[in-house]
Amino acid sequence: MKRVMVTGGAGFIGSAVIRHLFQTDAYRVLNLDKLTYAGNLESLKAVADNPLYSFFQADICDRTAVGRVFEEFRPDAVMHLAAESHVDRSIDGPSAFIQTNIVGTATLLEAATAYWRSLPEGSVEKATFRFQHISTDEVYGSLGAEGLFTESTPYDPRSPYSASKAASDHLVMAWHHTYGLPVLITNCSNNYGPFHFPEKLIPLVILNALDGKPLPVYGKGDNVRDWLYVEDHAKALCLVLEKGVPGETYNVGGSNERTNLQVVETICAALDDLRPPTAGIKVSSYRELITFVADRPGHDKRYAIDATKLRTRLGWVPEENFDTGIRKTVQWYLDNAWWWRPIRERKYAGQRLGKV
Repeated sequence: MKRVMVTGGAGFIGSAVIRHLFQTDAYRVLNLDKLTYAGNLESLKAVADNPLYSFFQADICDRTAVGRVFEEFRPDAVMHLAAESHVDRSIDGPSAFIQTNIVGTATLLEAATAYWRSLPEGSVEKATFRFQHISTDEVYGSLGAEGLFTESTPYDPRSPYSASKAASDHLVMAWHHTYGLPVLITNCSNNYGPFHFPEKLIPLVILNALDGKPLPVYGKGDNVRDWLYVEDHAKALCLVLEKGVPGETYNVGGSNERTNLQVVETICAALDDLRPPTAGIKVSSYRELITFVADRPGHDKRYAIDATKLRTRLGWVPEENFDTGIRKTVQWYLDNAWWWRPIRERKYAGQRLGKV
């Protein structure tokens, strides 16, 4: 049974990874999470009572606490997802992103290297240990109308968030080349799906629509993103963990390019079908709630991932396209107010972030 430490396991992607790992009985999982505003243990309700699951609350910047987890849990692999991740929040407060994404990753790398070096020379445990770092396509910067990000695309981050993630990627690879730590890096496109914190575009639009509030679209709504269903991403990450080559980077993308306006319109169409507007909302279609607002500062024009390497070398194939994934996502939010309503009432009510 493989012992996997997941950092940030109470977050959106981290919780999806943990839920996926428990679809078999091949893993014992420790969730290491600070439980910031976006961390939510309710996202792990389905696995909380599993005897193979454990949770430890700690900051990845705390070297003593992290070292203790390594010594006590003795992982065979680390899946590092703990990060500050919202571009708008990085505009409002970049220092938190520098601390968590850069200093936290360096701290985790130091602890992982010390632990890995302590394993018996020539042992299976040392030979098969992996440190997997989960990153973003935003490190590559902004694309024009054509082209795709590949694993060899030069880094060109444009926001405090993407700059901090680019720095963490470089640290991970530096630890591989300098200290020999067996690392894996993945860079993903925009994720969406169940348990997504409501500050992000897709859940924000769904929940604002249900409340009859404006559906904010930055600028003209023509910025393009490549969308990836979170459960497809979780499967890709687990596949890379098992079959990826140390020192390699793998891009994970859904091949579902949409403008922001198209995304919002698709959500509105799904809501119109699944839960038509009530009399209290006073619109015939949720599309009437779309409101264009001042653009985000430094808003990257287009992201698009070339996932050929992951598909051809490791055999990954996503199961959802954008239309099927969005419909599943909308239905999930309709069915699971128990999860999102406390967040909207106590943590984040949909207010605009990232204004300069």
